[in-house]
Amino acid sequence: MIILTLNNFVKLSHDMKSFSFAPITSNDANILILGTMPGTKSLELNQYYGHKQNNFWKFMFIILKQDFSDDYQIRKSLLQKNNIAVWDVLQFCDRIGSLDIAIKNEIANDFESYLAVHPNIKTIFFNGQKAAAFFKKYVHLKKSYNLITLPSSSPANAGQSFDSKLEEWKIIENLM
Repeated sequence: MIILTLNNFVKLSHDMKSFSFAPITSNDANILILGTMPGTKSLELNQYYGHKQNNFWKFMFIILKQDFSDDYQIRKSLLQKNNIAVWDVLQFCDRIGSLDIAIKNEIANDFESYLAVHPNIKTIFFNGQKAAAFFKKYVHLKKSYNLITLPSSSPANAGQSFDSKLEEWKIIENLM
């Protein structure tokens, strides 16, 4: 029998370890969209952008001119068919909850290896300022890429309307 005292519970809750998913990708991917790290709901569902209030998938279906689907396999297939890869800047971190400001002890993914086997990728989009900041801090690539920061699709980014964010995300259309 395990008995947790309040002190032990607080200690355990401060040691929340999070690991990134494998990328959604295809051999012909020419666009890479990077988030920071999956949030709590995404980790629970084992899906990128799993929180229903996150606008990422809505943006993608609108930009790619397809009818929206909740089916994760259809979502992944839509990106792959359009040569769009999705991954996270961070491979690992300690974090309580889903907010990027709570990230500690972070380790970046291996972008040199990933990009070496995906030579068609020319543009890397960041889903929010924090993803761009972590990338700049930890990733130093030998090759040059077009780096573009988009407004976060997260429900925590409430300072900008859906339509305003979508307009900025539509830059992806110009690169397809």
